[in-house]
Formats: sequence, structure tokens, C-alpha cells
Amino acid sequence: MENLQLERLRYPIGKFIAPNEYSKMYLEQQIAEIATFPEKLKNVVSHLTVEQLDTAYREGGWTVRQVIHHCAESHMNCYIRIKWTLTEDKPVIKYYHEDLWSALEDSLTMPIEPTLSLLEGLHFRLAYIMKNLSETDLEKSFIHPEHANEFKLKEIIGTYAWHGQHHIAHITELKTRNGWS
Repeated sequence: MENLQLERLRYPIGKFIAPNEYSKMYLEQQIAEIATFPEKLKNVVSHLTVEQLDTAYREGGWTVRQVIHHCAESHMNCYIRIKWTLTEDKPVIKYYHEDLWSALEDSLTMPIEPTLSLLEGLHFRLAYIMKNLSETDLEKSFIHPEHANEFKLKEIIGTYAWHGQHHIAHITELKTRNGWS
């Protein structure tokens, strides 16, 4: 039972499930989700106190502040990975240690407002580049050294749409559990 509760706290919307088909409608929906992520996140966190921002969403998990900064770092890496994939033949991307990044001083103490602003511009660019990918571009791939696997650009569109929803759910569920309005 405890493992199920931990799994629910870790993955409040479940783990990402790839669709059977990356249809045009599916990709458009995921890109729209990516485009609206910064505004959704801002609406969820903008009124939180410093104490609330420094509360972990689960025992052993990141604080809300760390989650916000992590989203920017992860999605910046997504943007760079797309650019590499569009300009190189199956590049091996650089893996980063997100757990170590989230333990750095900026992730632990920096105000969230600059990161929320960064996410607005970044997600505009992500959505823009994603909307303009051709069928050929969508099939281009990069190699992720952590997984020793190829990932097509069409696959990461869904993954990063899920990623944003996943972390918003961490925060909204924490707010509900703690009775924060």
C-alpha cells in the first residue's frame, strides 16, 4: 500500500504513455499544452508564500521552488535537443543530472519570477518551432545516452507536454493536501 501511495505522489497523473499514432491532431493538442504551460504554472504558483514555495511536494521530493526551476531547466534542454536534431544527423545529446542541478543554490533559493518569465519566452519558442516541424522533421531523432535509445522529435512533443502537466499536478495536489487556496 505504501508503494502505491508513493507512486501516486511521484506520478500524480501517471507515467507518460506514448500514443499508438502521432496524428496531426494529437501533436497539435500537445503543442497547445506546451504553449499554455507557463500561464498555467504561473496561475498555480504566483500567490504562494516563501514557506509554501519551500515545501516539498512529497517526502524526499523537491520543493515547489525546485520544481519550477527544474521545469525551466528541463525544457531548455528540450529546446536545445530539438535544435541539435534539426541541424545534425542523430546527435548524441548531453545528459544532465537534474537531481544535482536542483540541489544548486539557484534552484534552492532564487525567486521564481525570473524563471516564470523565462518559461514564457521559452515556451513561445518551443511551440513555434514545434508547430513548424515538417513530417520529415518529426521523424528526425537524437540519441539519449542515459537510455541508450533514439527519440524522434514527434515523441518528445508528447513527453514534454506530459512533463509540464506532471509537475503542475505535483503542485496542485500539494496545495489541496495542505488546504492552500
